[in-house]
Amino acid sequence: MSTNTTSTTSTASAASTAPAASVAPAVPSAPAAPATDLRSAAPAPVPASDQPAAGAATGPRSVRLIHNEATTEIPVHLLFRDDPDPAAVPLRPAVVARRQGAGERSGERPSTRRPVAARPRPAPQVDPELTERPARVLPGAAGVAAGLCGAAGCAATSWWAGLVPPLAAQALGLPAYAGAGLGPAQWAAYAAAGALGMFGFGGLARGRTGRAWVLGLFGRYRGTVRRTGLMWVNPLLLRRRVDVRLRHWRSEPMPAADGNGVALRAVTLVVWRVRDTAKATLGVEDHETYLRECVEAALARVPVEPLGTVRSSADVAGDTLTRLVAADAAPVGLEVFSVRPVRVEYAPEVAAAMHRRRIAALDAAQRASVLTSVVDSVEDTVTRLTMRGLVELDDYERKVLVKDLTVAFCAGRGDTGA
Repeated sequence: MSTNTTSTTSTASAASTAPAASVAPAVPSAPAAPATDLRSAAPAPVPASDQPAAGAATGPRSVRLIHNEATTEIPVHLLFRDDPDPAAVPLRPAVVARRQGAGERSGERPSTRRPVAARPRPAPQVDPELTERPARVLPGAAGVAAGLCGAAGCAATSWWAGLVPPLAAQALGLPAYAGAGLGPAQWAAYAAAGALGMFGFGGLARGRTGRAWVLGLFGRYRGTVRRTGLMWVNPLLLRRRVDVRLRHWRSEPMPAADGNGVALRAVTLVVWRVRDTAKATLGVEDHETYLRECVEAALARVPVEPLGTVRSSADVAGDTLTRLVAADAAPVGLEVFSVRPVRVEYAPEVAAAMHRRRIAALDAAQRASVLTSVVDSVEDTVTRLTMRGLVELDDYERKVLVKDLTVAFCAGRGDTGA
């Protein structure tokens, strides 16, 4: 007993005097137990290079974390625990993070795309100052009076200059006058009288019902004349006649499409009139061409069904066309009352295919009807022969009889139909 105690004491003292860095960990001779629990497992050996230096202050170790772009942060001490009381690490909710896509900034949340509402089409704009206003005109009697005064002034100037023949002077009852000749005063009187006569007679105009005059002077709008009858308009103004009656226009075949995108040709009837003569004449180059193009554009946007198929769809298409064309033509002074398709037919490249399709459908229906009647006739014939006991047929003979009767009935019906 004393010997064992002495050896144990010497061994312990030798171990205490040896340096700490040279002490190797003891390897247990017994087999290691299975690591069923991380907390009960033995700590892993730490290399000498990772051990703290002798005499250094041993503080709380910094907890290392494993970062992954596809998972959340996982504390290391849960996997490899080498401290009896590890520091508590606050955990965030375990949410799988999304991989950052190209072109995205860090920290921004992905935004979901929302359907963007279509922007309304910009309506055509016309000069707001270009609005119809009445022009200043005079009654026709004023122009006639001015013209007569000019003619009388020219006659008086001719008598003053002595240019009136004696016979004409006697017929008119003018006093005899030798005449002063053509001087500067006579020429000035001639010019004034001639100008008055030209302005008087040259400005006479006749207004008609349903027609209007758009007046302009040196490219500037001067007003619109909607009066009827004889009137006097300044002859220096440029006149443009505009028809303001209620008008209807039957278009030529225009390209259209039905609800399935099949090409059509549609002829429309448009009822319209000019509401603002200034905008219709000066706001657009040709208001009739503009209206035609508006109708063509509306037909390209509205599906049209062939007439005679569905009446309600035709009415809806007409109302939609009227609304679209009226909205496009209103800024240029045109008032559209109705746009109705009066004839809708398939395009030439589609009409032939549709005709063949209808013929094939009729042929198929006819063949089905013929086949049904033939089968009924064969069944009735075979049933009567067997029920009345006229013939006794086995399966093979019955099949042959049915085949022969079917061929005979089909051939006979085919010849009759031809």
